[in-house]
Amino acid sequence: MADEVVLLDYWASMFGMRARVALAEKGVKYEYREEDLRNKIKSQLLLQMNPVHKKIPVLIHNGKPVCESLIIVQYIDEVWRDKAPLLPSESEPYQKAHSRFWADFIDKKLYDACSKIWSTKGEEREAAKKDFIEILKQLEGQLGDKPYFEGEKFGFLDIALITFYCWFHAFETCGNFSIEAECPKLIAWAKRCMQRESVSRSLADEKKVYELVLGVQKMLGVE
Repeated sequence: MADEVVLLDYWASMFGMRARVALAEKGVKYEYREEDLRNKIKSQLLLQMNPVHKKIPVLIHNGKPVCESLIIVQYIDEVWRDKAPLLPSESEPYQKAHSRFWADFIDKKLYDACSKIWSTKGEEREAAKKDFIEILKQLEGQLGDKPYFEGEKFGFLDIALITFYCWFHAFETCGNFSIEAECPKLIAWAKRCMQRESVSRSLADEKKVYELVLGVQKMLGVE
């Protein structure tokens, strides 16, 4: 019996994009269902499959839901383990823990900082820019001179971060700064990741993301 895989998602979500990249890396066919989050409309299926947080992304595998993007990526890696391993192997527990730590760091630190760049103004925005760059520099330090975060192969931590890349244009334009000037190695890594079909086809168009941000800024009155 073939697997039935459904992804509840929103086109501009960097968290949903993680699941898309992981599924593409594994070559898993799935049904994509767009949630109308711009108008704050949540489908009955989303509410049924994620009654706790009521958020995307949700991966539905043979009728069973898996929630939270990093957990989804790990689940995908474990279920379809015969192709393109994403996390370090069981024989490398330290490396696996290390990757999970930094993925958690991205979720807890990076998202809040970058969101404030476009959702605030004045001194608060300037402080957010400073925090954002500092966080990226810490991540760049972890990358070092490696082609990917886990070494020679594209993996879990790369997926955790690369989906923010299509939002960088919006952050830079709103904040009037250059990420590449501050973190050149990180941008070189991002461009390397974008050469992968799994990434380039999964990430949203940066211009459309910027248009979305402009619309939200207008609603918030922080243009």
